[in-house]
Amino acid sequence: MRLAMEQAHRAADAGEVPVGAVLVLDDRLVGSGCNSPITLSDPSAHAEIMALRAAGEALNNYRFPGSVLYVTLEPCPMCASALVHARVQRIVYGAADPRTGACGSVIDLAAADFANHRIEVSGPVMAESGDLLREFFRSRR
Repeated sequence: MRLAMEQAHRAADAGEVPVGAVLVLDDRLVGSGCNSPITLSDPSAHAEIMALRAAGEALNNYRFPGSVLYVTLEPCPMCASALVHARVQRIVYGAADPRTGACGSVIDLAAADFANHRIEVSGPVMAESGDLLREFFRSRR
């Protein structure tokens, strides 16, 4: 989770919402990313998607069975759906997202009966990631 927090700080330094993610497979970091939709002019450039893209390049694959995604904020519906399609085994998130959280806070796409894959979810596990988000938005007001 500390590596995901480093990515979140990179996002904040770039003026992005401070969310970071890392994907681990067989105890090896295979992908990392931070929020970049403003920088890349890409609405899909959330930290989770960036980590999946990096892992896809590194592993030359689009599926990651047995992998664990560590992310500083509970995934949104877009990211949760991508993680299901990527066959991620487990998501560990730092802070819950009471507005758009799609791993249990608002809806639970990680465990949806209609999906062909379900993801084990752990979170919230790190108050520090929520503090970083609150401070970021407080400084913008």
